[in-house]
Amino acid sequence: MKMTVDFEECLKDSPRFRAAIEEVEGDVCELESKLDKLVKLCIGMIDAGKAYNTANKQFVNGIRELAQQSAKDVVIESSLSKFAESLQEMINYHTILFDQAQRSLKSQLQMFVKEDIRKFKDAKKQFDKVSEDKEGALVKNAQAARNKQHEVEEATNILTATRKCFRHIALDYVLQINVLQSKRRSEILKSMLSFMYAHLTFFHQGYDLFSELHPLMKELGGQLDQLVVDAAKEKRDMEQKHSTIQQKAALQDFSNDDTKLEYNVDADNGIAMEGYLFKRASNAFKTWNRKKPSQNRRWFSIQNNQLVYQKKFKDNPTVVVEDLRLCTVKHCEDIERRFCFEVVSPTKSCMMQADSEKLRQAWIKAVQNSIATAFREKGEDAEKLDRKSSTSTGSLDSGSEPKEKSLKGESALQRVLAIPGNAVCCDCGLADPRWASINLGITLCIDCSGIHRSLGVHFSKVRSLTLDTWEPELLKLMCELGNSVINRIYEARRVELGARKPQPGDPRHEIEAYIRAKYVEKRFVRKPTAAEQRSKVIALSKQEKRLSSSSEHLPPRAPPPTPKQHPSSNASAAATFNEDTRRESLFCPDELDSLFSYFDTSSKLRSKKSADSGIQNSADGSREMLASTPSTNSLSEPEGPETPAPLAGPELVVFAEPRDFSPGPQLYWASSARSLPDMAEALAHGAEVNWVNTEDDNKTPLIQAVHGGSLVSCEFLLQNGANVNHQDIRGRGPLHHATILGHTGQVCLFLKRGASQNAVDVEDKSPLSIAVDAANADIVTLLRLAKMNDEMREAEGPYGQTGDETYQDIFRDFSQMASNDPDKLNRFHQYDSQRL
Repeated sequence: MKMTVDFEECLKDSPRFRAAIEEVEGDVCELESKLDKLVKLCIGMIDAGKAYNTANKQFVNGIRELAQQSAKDVVIESSLSKFAESLQEMINYHTILFDQAQRSLKSQLQMFVKEDIRKFKDAKKQFDKVSEDKEGALVKNAQAARNKQHEVEEATNILTATRKCFRHIALDYVLQINVLQSKRRSEILKSMLSFMYAHLTFFHQGYDLFSELHPLMKELGGQLDQLVVDAAKEKRDMEQKHSTIQQKAALQDFSNDDTKLEYNVDADNGIAMEGYLFKRASNAFKTWNRKKPSQNRRWFSIQNNQLVYQKKFKDNPTVVVEDLRLCTVKHCEDIERRFCFEVVSPTKSCMMQADSEKLRQAWIKAVQNSIATAFREKGEDAEKLDRKSSTSTGSLDSGSEPKEKSLKGESALQRVLAIPGNAVCCDCGLADPRWASINLGITLCIDCSGIHRSLGVHFSKVRSLTLDTWEPELLKLMCELGNSVINRIYEARRVELGARKPQPGDPRHEIEAYIRAKYVEKRFVRKPTAAEQRSKVIALSKQEKRLSSSSEHLPPRAPPPTPKQHPSSNASAAATFNEDTRRESLFCPDELDSLFSYFDTSSKLRSKKSADSGIQNSADGSREMLASTPSTNSLSEPEGPETPAPLAGPELVVFAEPRDFSPGPQLYWASSARSLPDMAEALAHGAEVNWVNTEDDNKTPLIQAVHGGSLVSCEFLLQNGANVNHQDIRGRGPLHHATILGHTGQVCLFLKRGASQNAVDVEDKSPLSIAVDAANADIVTLLRLAKMNDEMREAEGPYGQTGDETYQDIFRDFSQMASNDPDKLNRFHQYDSQRL
């Protein structure tokens, strides 16, 4: 280090020393002025930033309010909500940036000015005073007379003491000057570097955030171009329609135009007929209101076999006749007013007046038709009630089972934080985390979540516990792992290696280095010995064998084969079996018909938009497959070489020890044994998530998880990059195996994760044909609805919807049921395990 003031010159008290001191003092004075100005500017910047954040929050709240107001428009509502979430994230990042600026610039520089520069000023005061004392002693020594010996001795002693004191204080002053100049460099650079790193983090987080948002923005840009074209087209159509109606209205009488009212029992809104009528008062005088004639005018409608009216649209309808089957309608010619008719019931009568004779005739005919329709539907309703009472107990819309199983006040945040160890950040220990890594199963604070995002989704997938929606299987995954489990794996050797775990408030670069060492380099993971790995794999494989020999976690197996029958009786039995199977479905027959009719209609409407799409409706085929009897390969009557052998009981299970004891087999057997901690440990040890077991038909851990019957194990593997379409040696993927086993929840999960429905095995069987052979109505329904949804989406073109809402609601119901009430899904026949 180069010294600012030389110590030797200090002892000499030379002019060079005095000049250097004067220069340093001026420099320090100017430094203090500049630092004070910088601190004030920093305070002003922070205050302005806080004001900006406050205004920005109000702006984001305005966007949210606009999104809520646009709830009927799904595109606008979802897009604005997503934008508001992203902007809120940027506000949070801004807040962190300003906090870092306050800590790095304002606090550190103020501390430097208050402590170090003040020490320099105190040392300067002492130096100036002792310099004056020295000058006085020199003058007094020079003035002492030669003949006055006592004055000479006194002056000499004072000068000696003063010089000694001067040297001591001068050396301390020079030391203080040199230390201040050295510390000045480090303090200023340290605070500015910390501030610049805060900016780097801020822009890095913003880049990551908007990189995730960019695909949505790009998609919306394409949709916006199409919306502009559609809006222009709609404007032309509306202008043309406006002109046509205007010309038509000019040629027709207004009263005649009103005669277009017709009775329509199949109206979409359930209202068979509606329009304005004048109503006579129902008081004792039975009079019309002559003072305010408009008070007599009401909006009447025929709906649900009732005659009702309302004055304003928001008013609750007033029922005039509760049951039209008990009333009659007649003309009224014996009163003063024209176009009147009366509806008479056993308890009261109501007189009304139309605007014209044709309108009166239309209303009278509508009431008469409604009376006839009510009588005709009475018998049909009774038959429908009898049928639904026996078939809808397992329906998704049954009265005892809500369509969406909410958490009843228990949010995803509360459920996840209730797991031991999850109440603090997994990496730095900050309390009350609000973020999670879904493929690791851990909770994170906002700072650590930003670092996890920078690692890439192949290491960590970050999601908000409060802003994002959580699927039930993903929530259960988080609850089965947690910070304690993962830290036992990824921090097993941390203490042994002497690595310090970060604490809240530590510099970001230290926390980032620790997280990279923990999850990317896996520096703290304890590698097992060969014997330990062998023991682990053998134990998991034995556990899998024990589970596979028990039927507790699998759906019930098919009944034993029935003896051969005559063709006629065999067909009858097959039809009976198929009808029973449909009655066990979670969809009652009426719901199946309405679902397929809905998709049938929607598909046809969409196909009109694109004449070249070539998409044909497949709902009729779906109904035919559900209604058809099982084929000769069905489980109802196996025959020939396909007849399955009897299952071996638990006492006949033979255990074959695996040959490979690497992390891959550990993940393979742990997936079947439904042990998520062992699966996470295998991945930490370097297991390939798509490891292929060549000794077991080239199956992967995901296929083994299907056989294990655990929906959460499948979700864990998929979140960690498992291939949902990998095929075994028989050409069967996870969707094939889940269909064969009758695991409806897993079928729903794989379809949501992009499993191919059209893949066929070596026997040329697709998952749909397997489900039809097994007479599994729910899986057939899911596969057909998923296929029709894909067709409808393709018909929409590149700017179409991401999927039909009815389809998404159905899959959401199955996801909820698979996670919260799996016994409802595991009620169907399946192929024997020998076929796998």
